[in-house]
Amino acid sequence: MMSAAQSQTTLESQLEALQCHFTWDLETSESLLLCRKDKLEDIGPEEGNSWLGHIYNLRGFVQYKLGFTEDAQSFFNKAAEAFSKIRNADEGPWLVVNYGNLAWLHHHLGDQAESQAYLSKVNTLMSKYPSPSQDELHPEIYAEKAWTLLTFSTDKTLAADYFQRAIRMQPDMVEWNSSHARALVYASSHSGILEIMRIAKEQDPENLYLAAHYLTLRADRGEEIEDEARELARKVLRNPVGLYSGVRPLLRVYSNYVSINEAIDLAEGALVRHPDERYLKKCVALLYQWKIFRESRPDQGLIDRGISLMEEVISLYPHSSFDRKLALADIYAMSLYKQDKAEQIFQELLESDLEPADKELVYICYARYI
Repeated sequence: MMSAAQSQTTLESQLEALQCHFTWDLETSESLLLCRKDKLEDIGPEEGNSWLGHIYNLRGFVQYKLGFTEDAQSFFNKAAEAFSKIRNADEGPWLVVNYGNLAWLHHHLGDQAESQAYLSKVNTLMSKYPSPSQDELHPEIYAEKAWTLLTFSTDKTLAADYFQRAIRMQPDMVEWNSSHARALVYASSHSGILEIMRIAKEQDPENLYLAAHYLTLRADRGEEIEDEARELARKVLRNPVGLYSGVRPLLRVYSNYVSINEAIDLAEGALVRHPDERYLKKCVALLYQWKIFRESRPDQGLIDRGISLMEEVISLYPHSSFDRKLALADIYAMSLYKQDKAEQIFQELLESDLEPADKELVYICYARYI
């Protein structure tokens, strides 16, 4: 008979073999987790669509790593419900990662029987829905791993590779093609990215985030896009504003290739219509930052509006505002009457517990300020 220690060792080896967020070697420093938590909250459930199950899975993992186990279980359960609605089926290979997460969660909570039960569910799914390619993971697993890396990691090249593997085995998934194109935009100057993006946009015409990035690529290559940018703006700003609504890439292409003043007018108008959307406030603050830093002598009214927005955004993102604090310090330094606040921010950042690369950036910015 297997001893308790042997049984525990066997369970742990089975858990380690799972494909889920707990085994994907994701970076989990507290500062990164807090940033990703904010990012996932900014996506919003109304925008999740086909990725909603994946969003809840990742939110559950982040909450667990931050120490909120009850929230983690709630999000993992929501993920299963979302998959059921989206796929219109109670089970399928898309649940392998979710069940793996739950197996790990119950293991960490000390409920080994429940952990073993989810392990059995994973094994049943993998037997019932084997990968089309014997030497590779199931495309659903590749797609979720790719989406996780695209959202969570700095390694967008690997995300693009996983999407490509998933698409090769199951080419008819529109959202995989769209996200593969997005991963390529972030990963590199892929020689064929414009054509890949064009095809993805044709397959997914309602994806305004994709449309905004496609417009940016064309503008970067010298195409005239002003009229298309204005038409896209009307579509984007009619919808709820979130991370994947397309508002940020739209405002970027507007400010770079149409008019930054027109971009600010658009964003301020959207803010009147959606005064409580923190992600929109973040985008508007970024626009003012761009305008202030582009001008050799920005006027005080522009600086004051930029400061007001940036201060509010930092209060809305208290755990993930390092870059914005540095930008605010630079803007304070340009102000006629708030230069002492720039010194205050630099001193606070220098005394805080930062990653070495962030600390180095603070020294560079402080030296420039001095």
